[in-house]
Order: sequence, then structure tokens, then C-alpha cells
Amino acid sequence: MLTKGDDFPIHQLPVPISEVGTERNFYDRYFFNGYNEGGEVFFATAMCVYPNLNLIDGSFVLVIEGTQHNFRYSRVLNQERVDTQVGALTVEVIEPLKKLKITIDDKKYGISAGLIFEGRFEPVQEPRMTLMNGPKVSMDSTRLTQHGSWSGSINFKDSSIDVKAENFFGTRDRSWGIRPVGSADTQPVPPLKLPQFYWLWAPANFQDFSSHAYFVDNEKGESTHYHSVLQTLSEDQTEILSPPQKVITYEKNSRRVSKAEFCSQKKDGSEVKVVIEPKYRMFMCGLGYMHPEWGHGHDKGDNATHFDEYDLNEDPGDPPYLHVQALSNATLKIGDKTHNGRGVLEQLILGAHEPSGFVDLFDKP
Repeated sequence: MLTKGDDFPIHQLPVPISEVGTERNFYDRYFFNGYNEGGEVFFATAMCVYPNLNLIDGSFVLVIEGTQHNFRYSRVLNQERVDTQVGALTVEVIEPLKKLKITIDDKKYGISAGLIFEGRFEPVQEPRMTLMNGPKVSMDSTRLTQHGSWSGSINFKDSSIDVKAENFFGTRDRSWGIRPVGSADTQPVPPLKLPQFYWLWAPANFQDFSSHAYFVDNEKGESTHYHSVLQTLSEDQTEILSPPQKVITYEKNSRRVSKAEFCSQKKDGSEVKVVIEPKYRMFMCGLGYMHPEWGHGHDKGDNATHFDEYDLNEDPGDPPYLHVQALSNATLKIGDKTHNGRGVLEQLILGAHEPSGFVDLFDKP
């Protein structure tokens, strides 16, 4: 089937763009977060195309005054992969790899916003991540990460938020590949075993720098996938750092991280240390991650919408609330110089992790 995408020189296979050439779980996702300098406002959005499921879904989250407001949308894709509008939510690429716009205009739930993300630094391609479940590929994806500033406005009920580039920062990522989406596999790979996934993702913005580190650990605490990057605004420089070392502190009787320290080295041998200290959490199920009804790639029918709210003074700490992004204070130390900024710490920790003392699926030592 020919679609609008076929008029662009982006083909990788001798078939129309509507045909992916991979398994049903192929996905192609936008993700953004943003926050003001003081941390009183936090927002995030996600939009994803599932070509082999013929679906597109998207969501927008706004956190103000201790409440997380979640707006979710889903529709049939109709095989048009370049139509990035779902319900009241639109993502527009203004300048590739530099400037994008998010628009939401939902009269039913009382929110409207026009937000422009502009990269402060060039996007960084993270290493390809491939995870296996026995003989089966469970995840195989590529991600770009970019730090930037935001401008525009958000209007929700009686609140109006003026978003200015000098004090609203954030991070976007674009990822695509294979991951569990849609309905669960009706025939899991034997022998059945408890899931295990240890994920930390920590982008941060500073006045003249940005930093980013992520880890995927196995049950022994070995980092099977990792990345550490330092970007310098004044020198327009991106440097991949040495493999990072981490020290993680947890809240008592919890899997929630209270402090994360990452140490790497530059090519000249100087040490780079980033300390991330969470202030409050945004539950990723607001964006569909692990949500029992509005999970990614679920067929909700055409033009479906949903809204709910979470009180952030409460933290169940169990599914579907395990996966969080925590707005965080960030400290960057390069040699003997220290810089203060803000970022997020995303965490999803399932199953065993020997250095942390986790032995079961959800235990909290």
C-alpha cells in the first residue's frame, strides 16, 4: 500500500514504507520531557507508531502542585506513518534533529498547549540495545537523546504557564526497533522464569553543559549496556566518556533510588562525576508504560481518549507504578569545578539485582 511516506527518500527495503519488514512488535517512538528551573512544573509526552499493529498512540502528562494529570489518545494508523497526530495531540518536526513542536488542544479535558523544543546540543546516538529471552529477541532498539530548551505556553483549567527558553529545559529521545508492545505473547518461551530488568537513565542540563548516563544491569549487577556522555555548549563539543561506574543509594525498604552517583573519565584523564538526587516522581504509567488498560500498542478502537490524575504524595511502589521519572537536582563535577543543574532519573527495576540485595520480583529489602 502506498502512503505519504513513499514520497520521501527514506526507504530501506524494496517495499512501500507501510511495510516494515520486521516482526509485529516493531515500534517508532517520540518522547519528550520538560521542567522549569525551580522544578515546580514538569511535563512529558510520548507518541508511538506501531506499523505492524496498524496503531498509533500518544499521551501528555502535566505535573503541577503535587498532582500528575494524564491525557491519553489512541487511533487506527491506517498505515500512514507520517501522520503524527492522535486525538488532541500532535508532534511536528520543524527542523530535523534540532527543533520540534508539540501541540495539544483538548477541550473535553480542558488543556491546550503549544510547545517548541529546540536542541541546545546535537543529538547523541546511544549504543544499540539488544536483549534476549532465551532464543527470542525481547528488545532490539536504537535511541537518540538530545538536551534542549522549551518555549510556548500551557493552559490547563484556570492555570496558564508561560514557557520561556531561558528557564525551561528538558530532554527528548527518539527510539525505534523491537520491544514488547500490544497484547502479551500467547505462548511464552519456556522454561518460564521471573522477569529481570534493571534500568537507569539519567539526562541532566547545566548552564554550559549537559550530561547523560544509562545502565542496563543483569541479575549479578553487571552492566550489559551502558553509555556516558558529556556535552559542552561553549565549545560545541560532544565527548563519549569512559565506561561509567555507579553508586546507587535506595530509600529504606524500597526500590526507589534516593541518590545516584556516576563517575567516568574524559579522554584527557580528568574525572567527570554526576550526582542525581530526586525531588519528586512522575509515574510513567501516565504515559502508558506498564499501564494495564492503556499500555503501548493496545487496540482501544479508533479515536479513543482517556484522562486521570495521580496524587504524587502517594507512592504505591508496585505495578503499574514501578516505572518512574524523578525530577532531580543534578551536580556535575569536572576536575575541581562544580556545576549545578537539573535533570531526571528514570528507573525501572524488576527482579533480582545482587549488589542491591534484590532477590525476588518486587522485594524491598
